[in-house]
This record gives sequence, structure tokens and C-alpha cells, in this order.
Amino acid sequence: MIDRADPTSQPVKYIFITGGVVSSLGKGLAAASIGALLEGHGYRVTLQKFDPYVNVDPGTMSPYQHGEVYVTTDGAETDLDLGHYERFTSTVTTRNHNWTTGKIYLSVIQKERRGDYLGRTVQVIPHITNEIKDSMQTVARQGGIDIVLIEVGGTVGDIESQPYLEAIRQLRQDLGRENTLYIHLTLVPFIGAAGELKTKPTQHSVRDLRSVGIQPDMLLCRTDRALPQDLRRKIALFCDVDEEAVITARDVDSIYEVPLVLSGEGVDRIVLKRLGLPSTTRRRMEAWEELVERIRNPTDDVTVHVVGKYVGYEDSYKSLNEALSHAGFAHQLNVRIEWVEAEALESGDDAALGDADGILVPGGFGDRGSRGMLRAAEVARRRRIPYFGICYGFQWAAVEFARHVCGLEDADSTECNPEAPHKIIYKLRDLLGVDDLGGTMRLGSYPCDLTPGTALYEAYGKNAISERHRHRYEFNRAYETALTEGGMVISGRSPDGKFVEAIELPGHPWFVAVQFHPEFQSKPLAPHPLFTRFVGATYRHRLSAKAAAESLA
Repeated sequence: MIDRADPTSQPVKYIFITGGVVSSLGKGLAAASIGALLEGHGYRVTLQKFDPYVNVDPGTMSPYQHGEVYVTTDGAETDLDLGHYERFTSTVTTRNHNWTTGKIYLSVIQKERRGDYLGRTVQVIPHITNEIKDSMQTVARQGGIDIVLIEVGGTVGDIESQPYLEAIRQLRQDLGRENTLYIHLTLVPFIGAAGELKTKPTQHSVRDLRSVGIQPDMLLCRTDRALPQDLRRKIALFCDVDEEAVITARDVDSIYEVPLVLSGEGVDRIVLKRLGLPSTTRRRMEAWEELVERIRNPTDDVTVHVVGKYVGYEDSYKSLNEALSHAGFAHQLNVRIEWVEAEALESGDDAALGDADGILVPGGFGDRGSRGMLRAAEVARRRRIPYFGICYGFQWAAVEFARHVCGLEDADSTECNPEAPHKIIYKLRDLLGVDDLGGTMRLGSYPCDLTPGTALYEAYGKNAISERHRHRYEFNRAYETALTEGGMVISGRSPDGKFVEAIELPGHPWFVAVQFHPEFQSKPLAPHPLFTRFVGATYRHRLSAKAAAESLA
């Protein structure tokens, strides 16, 4: 953090970010970008997401419904926007950084069952709204925070969002106008037939927000072009917002340009002024500026084929996508992702992998597509294409090696074949005879000891690491000897030796598979070392293949 005025005499400030007109406008990115700007002034920030759906968490939701499930260090399954928060700022999220309607109501009902309300009728107001307000202040109570940015999911006007809007309206009364700021993200579409930008959607969205007692202090107007000054003036007039606080949130080529775009619009200056906080003479955004310059000017490109189960909806692999991009930034390369449906490889036709510079098999659950993932691992191993297996990609790399190198015919995972003769991957609790226990997944950060001399050790440069997990099934150590005698190296284990966390193939250009999810700890300004090494290997493979082709021409 940079030098700044001592905030110890200042109460914690709260910024509430809402959205209107349509979903997917980018509230999470806006919140994360504003957080990055405020950190550039030296303030200690954190961010929370409040989701209006009734699920307690997204852990059981289909990736096609929800997108990626982001896992926090303490093992919470949360919204993918928490990934943006961690990638753009120094905050480390926990289960208290993501709340859903289901989680809020569950807490209230548990209190009612205990008798905490002393026989009173439990109602949305005040009990649900009080629970929301209390949840919004949990992270600040831990200390060391100057500003909390709170993203309210959904769209203004949705019936399920109403308790949250009422809660943030009340919080301004509770905390004081000087300690709260309302930012509303809305849409200003360009109508091609008319040849002009239209402000009516923004006017109606703000009207809906004001109808529940919230007057926005700032409007982030999502648009594909700069807002003319006369349009800003019109929006300010009809929405009762200062003209300087009508901000053009224009489309950009890379999400990592957003902090600089908002900085150019003076968002951080306005926020600090409205919250009565001192501003540094110059925000520290040099690292972001250098990053964007590297993104805009790659020296070359590389193609990674991602073989997954949910490739029809790219948000299912949001952190993975970003981690590959981050690794590209480190090499000043543009990483192009070719999404390959795992089921398409199950017929044995692997033409979809023909021009792969590298192959990555990510996490997943269930039998569908699993044989395609196994096939991807085999192609990478046999053709010496750099391979990176993550979670499910680790498991199928182990099964493939057991079948085709170690001669363990019909080796499998009990997740897909409970009666397999060689259970290479299995649910550990099955052997321990505790089938009645729930919560079978290993979630959150776990330590891992690395084997010196391995690719994993060289990537991290240290003996011990901690990475986040999300899985039910484990490598069966009964087959450890068979695989290592076949030439596989175990490069990572849990400190107690109970779990195999990583495997790799020596002599291969780069074949590494890990049970954990390293993508959750990658940042644009600090790319994850495993992704950086993998992308470097894919680029070397590309250059070698190109040189070989030219020599034959």
C-alpha cells in the first residue's frame, strides 16, 4: 500500500453497486475495477456479493445455469464474481464475502427455531433485512478495512432483489450519508436504425431505484461509445445526478482495461470526494498501465485446446480462461482457446486436437465426456503435446497411464464405474466405511509438499504450497507403485502422505496434472507459475512444430 492519510479516525465506508435494465452488464467487473483504483490510492478495500437466488450456495447448480463455482480459501462455494474481486484487488475472499437469499433465510429460520426472536412474528422487515445488513458488515468487523464495496446481484425491479435494496436503503440511515455511496450501472444502447444513443432505459431504471427510496450518487452508463456531453447533461437532469457523476463505462477489448477507463473518467476522484476521504496526488496504476500495454501488443500467439464438459458456456471455466490469459501476458503472447467438447473425442476421432499447441483438461463431475478427457490425455502423452490436467484432468491422466502404459486393463474411476477391477480413482470414504457422512468434497485451501527436481517444484521454487480444492474422489495410493514403476512421478503429496496431489511425466515436453485448482490463485499482475510454465511449453512446442514443417517444405 502507498502512503496516505491515516484512516484510523474514519469509520468504514460502504459503496453499494446495483444494476438496471438487463443482467450481465458487468457489475462485478465494475466493483473490482473501482476496488483496484481505490487500492491505487492506498486504501484497504474488500468486496462482497449478494445473490438473490434461493440456493444456499451455487455448489449444486449446473454450470450452464450459474457458470463457474468459485472456491474461497476457507472452502465456500461462491459466485464467479469473487474471482474478479481477487484478481483485481488484494482482497482474499471467504464465505462471508458471498451471501445468497437461501443463506440469509436459512440463518433467520435457524434463529427462529432456537427461539432467538422470543416468540415474535418473523417478517421480511425487519428480520430478513436486519440479517442482510448484519451480513454486509461482517467483513468490516474483522478490522483492517477502509472501504467495503457491495455488489447487489440481479436487476433493479426484480421481485427477489427487493429485500436487498431495502437493506441498503436502511444502511444509509444507520451508517450516515457521509459513509455510504450508491453506484448504479445501467445501459445506454445505440440504436442503429435511428443512429443514436438512447437514454430512456437508464431513466426508467433510475426511476425504479428511486421508487424504493434509493437515489444513486453515480451512474455508470454501459455503452459501446463515448457519451456526448449533451447526453450526459440530459441523463443528469432526468435522473437527478451530478453531471460529473454520469460516467461512460464503454466497452473495451480486455476486461483489464476497465480500471484505466474508469480512472480516465475520474471515478476514483468522485468516490473519494463523496465519501470525504483524502486522495493521493497520483494514484499508483503504473502496473495496470504496463499490463494493458502488454495485452495490446503481443509478440505472437499460441493455441490451447481445452477439453471440457461444459464448453458450451465459457463462464463455466471463467477463472481457467483468465489464468491462461494471465500466463500469456507474462510471455507477451496472445493465448487463443479452442474449446473442445469432451464427448466429441469419445468416438476415437481426435481430429479436433490436430493443431493443438497445448492440451488442458479442466475439472468436472460425472461420466459424460469422461472418456473424451481420457483420450485427450492419451493424445498429449503419445504425441508429446504439452498437457495440463486440473482436478478431473488429473484423474483421467492417471487412469489413462494405468491402462495404456501399466497394462491395468479396464482401470477406471469409481465415479464412472463402481465395479472397475482397478479403482485408480475412488471416493476415499468408501474404503473407510463411512458412507453415511455428507459433505464429501474436499473444499478450500490445503497444503501440499513438492518433490524436489520435478517440474512442479521448479515452477513454484519452494518445498511447500497451498492450493484450493473442489472434488470428491482421490487417487488410490494402492496403485502408486504400479504407476511409478511405469515411469510416472508423483510430484506433490499432502503433508501427511494421505493424498496424491500431483503427477507428471519426466522426459515429456510438459506433462503435469494436479488434483487442485491453481486457476483460483492466478492474477493478471501475478500469473500463476503452473499456467506460466504450461503456456511457455506450448509456445516452444508451437515453434518446434513450425520449424519441423518448414524443414520439410
